[in-house]
Amino acid sequence: MSKFTITVIDTSGIQGYIFSSNRLRENIGASHLVSEATGDWVEETLDKLGVPKNQQDKPIETSEFNAEIVYAGGGNTLIVFKSREIAISFTRILSKRVLEKAPGINLVVAHAEFDWDEDNLYQVVKDLMEGEIDRRKHERIPSAPLLGLGVTAVCNSTQLPAVDRYIQDNDEEANSYLISTETKEKLKAVDRANKELQKIFADVVDGDIYQFPYRTDHLGRSQRESSYAAIIHADGNSMGKRFQKYGEDAKNNRDYIQRMRDFSKSVHKAGKNALKAVVQVITKSIQEGKVVGKLGEFQLKAKYYLPFRPLVYGGDDITFICEGRLGLELAALFLREFEKQPVTDGKKLTACAGICVVKTHYPFARAYKITEELCKEAKKFVKENKESDPDGFSAIDWHLAASGLLGSISEIRKLEYQIPVDSKDNWNLAMRPVRLEKHSSEWRTWEGFTQVVKEFKEGEDWKERHNKVMALREVLRKASNDATKEFLLAYKLAQLPSFPESSGQSQQLAKDGWKDGICGYFDAIEAMEFYLKLGD
Repeated sequence: MSKFTITVIDTSGIQGYIFSSNRLRENIGASHLVSEATGDWVEETLDKLGVPKNQQDKPIETSEFNAEIVYAGGGNTLIVFKSREIAISFTRILSKRVLEKAPGINLVVAHAEFDWDEDNLYQVVKDLMEGEIDRRKHERIPSAPLLGLGVTAVCNSTQLPAVDRYIQDNDEEANSYLISTETKEKLKAVDRANKELQKIFADVVDGDIYQFPYRTDHLGRSQRESSYAAIIHADGNSMGKRFQKYGEDAKNNRDYIQRMRDFSKSVHKAGKNALKAVVQVITKSIQEGKVVGKLGEFQLKAKYYLPFRPLVYGGDDITFICEGRLGLELAALFLREFEKQPVTDGKKLTACAGICVVKTHYPFARAYKITEELCKEAKKFVKENKESDPDGFSAIDWHLAASGLLGSISEIRKLEYQIPVDSKDNWNLAMRPVRLEKHSSEWRTWEGFTQVVKEFKEGEDWKERHNKVMALREVLRKASNDATKEFLLAYKLAQLPSFPESSGQSQQLAKDGWKDGICGYFDAIEAMEFYLKLGD
C-alpha cells in the first residue's frame, strides 16, 4: 500500500492568545498550553489511536502502525497517516481536547492524500502550507459567541463571561479577580509549566535554591531604587526558507521526513541551549542575593527567585522576561549563544531581538506588542544590508520606556528621536538597530554601543560627571556638528568616546557626534541606567 495522508496542524493568533493578559502567571500558562496542544497532546492522541509514544517515529511505509510524527511542537505539527479516515479521527479527538482544555487556541488543520512511490512529499507539504493552510488562516471567520447577559460578570483579562474567581496570595494581602474558562485553564497550566521548566533547566539551575518567578515583582526589583522589567522577543532569520531549502534537497520521501525531523529537533535544541547559557551566566553572577556586573550592582528583593523567566522557548521563536537592567545584556548574550549552536543544515544560525523595558506593572500585553515591532525593525535592518552581507547577521533593537508608551514604535521614534534639519531631511538621535558583531563597513554595532556606555560610566573624562553627560545629551538634540565641537571646546575635550575602528568612521563620529544624519551617542547616554555588564 503506497497511499498515505499528510496532515499539517498550525495555530492562528497564538501571540495574542499568550500575551493578551497583563498578568505574567496567565502568560506562562497560555504558553504552556500552546506547547501541550501541538506537542504532548498530539502524542497522547496518537497513543489513543494505537500508536505508542515510543513508536511514533517509526517509518510508516514499513511499520504496522497507522501514523508517524514528522515533527511536533512550537505551534506546528506534521504527521503522516495511513489513511484519511485515521487522520480525521485524530483531528476530531485533538480538537475536542483543545476546545475543552485550552479554549482560545485556534487550530488550523489541512489534509492531503499522496502516493508514496509517485509523489514528492516535499512538494505536497509545500502546496498544503502555501495553499490550504494559508487560505484557512486568512478566510477564518472569528467566532462571535454570546458574551453574556446584562447581569453577567466578565473576566478581567479576556472580557469573556466569568465562570470562577481566582484567589491570589501575594504575601502582603489576599486578593482575587474574576476569570473566564479560558483564563481558568491558563492558570491551571501554570504549575505544569513550572515543573517542565525546572526539568528542562535542571542541569544549570538547582531547583532547591532557585525558582523561576511567577510574577514580575519577583524579577529582582529593588525597593525605592528600580522597578523595571524587560521583555525580550527573539526570532531566527529566514528559518522558513531554510526549512524549505533543506527539505527541497531531500533524495526521496523518507529522506525528506528525516531531514525535517532532524532539523526541527536541532533548532529546538539550539533555542533551549542558548537559554541555558543565559541562565548559567545569571546564576554565576548572583552572590548572596546580589547581581554583580563590571559596571555596577543591584540588590535582589527576592533571594530565591531568578531575575529571569522564559515564556516561549524551544525553537527559533523565543520570548523571555527579566529584570529591566539586565534586558539589553541578556538579549545580546542569548543571540551570541544562539549563533554558536549547530543545526543539521550546517549553516550558521542568526536571529534578531527586540527589547522593551517598562515599569514593572506596566500593561504586559502593550509592552510585548512594542517588543515584536522592535524585532521586526531589526529584521528590516538585516534585509536592508542583504547586498553587503548576503548570509545575514544578528541584530538588536530596543526601547526604554521610563514613563510609558504611546503609539507604535515608528510613531514614538518619529516624535521623540527625529529632528528636522531642513524641509527635506530629518536627523535621527537613535542609532538603533545595531549589528551584534562588528563589521568592516558598519559602525552601528553592539560592541560600539557598549564601548561608549562603558566610557561614559568609567572613562576618566566622564566617570561620575553626570552633569557633563546630560549636557552632551542636550547638545546632541540640536542636531549640529558645530554644537558638538563647541561642547568639546567648552569642556576641554579632544573628542567624544571612540567607537571600534570601522573604515575610518570612528574618528568622524568622535569629533562630530553624528554620521550621515545618525547620532552615535544618544542611545548610549539614554541606556546608561539600563545596561549592566554580566559575565566575561
